[in-house]
Amino acid sequence: MKPRLVLSYALLVLIGCACLYPALWTVLSSFRVGNSLFSDHFIPTKWTLDHYRDLFRDRDTRSIPYATWYLNTLKVSTVSMVLGTLIQLLTAYAFSRFRFNGRKSLMTVTLILGMFPGFLSIMALFVIFNTLNLLDTQWALIIVYSAGAALGMFVAKGFFDTIPRSLEEAARIDGASHMRIFTNIILPLSRPIITYISLTTFAGAWVDFIFARMILRTPEKWTLAVGLWNIIDAYNSTEFTLFAAGCVLVAIPITTLFMYTQRFLVDGLTAGASKG
Repeated sequence: MKPRLVLSYALLVLIGCACLYPALWTVLSSFRVGNSLFSDHFIPTKWTLDHYRDLFRDRDTRSIPYATWYLNTLKVSTVSMVLGTLIQLLTAYAFSRFRFNGRKSLMTVTLILGMFPGFLSIMALFVIFNTLNLLDTQWALIIVYSAGAALGMFVAKGFFDTIPRSLEEAARIDGASHMRIFTNIILPLSRPIITYISLTTFAGAWVDFIFARMILRTPEKWTLAVGLWNIIDAYNSTEFTLFAAGCVLVAIPITTLFMYTQRFLVDGLTAGASKG
């Protein structure tokens, strides 16, 4: 075996261990008795499900059920996924198929804006939502996630560029409109890229903390990221095993979706990257 190949495998093993260890530590900590962050044993000597039960139990008058945060996050992520996917697909289709004045300039501006971290606009968004009286509403969060998703439409545009234009020309001869071509021809052929865009938009909204913490103020409206942060935010808080249990439940939907749609993700990403 060539030394370069051995080195590559060794590097992949190290990367795999570095990625797997924190996740495995979090899962095992969620079953550990007590609430300590550290333990002498990597594998718990005593196992318990009490932390998972505590997540769905009101421990005092100030606590908010974990299920409320879960449902809030599911609602925000689902609506953001639908709107964000629709915006990205329509934007990508327009850039891919239409030729209009300022097309290249708009694409350049969109690409440049996509290079900057989203949280750089946090102060501007705060002022806008405060002026519109939208602070502490989940719709404000949905607007942020849906509008921000449009900056990632370049992969979809690359995928649309691979679809033969002859299909659209034949449909136009038969009298089909642009919207009918988009819905009846383009979308059925774009299942891989739709899956990729939908999942990445859903995952981004599901795990986001920065914008959710800035917009949402009422505990009943918090998402999972903000709620879990609040569990260990207090100076004297020691609920680390409870936090770990909450993190495990957060990871289950995303992990399941990624495993189920892995083939479509690979197809969508590779096809979308073949043209620009």
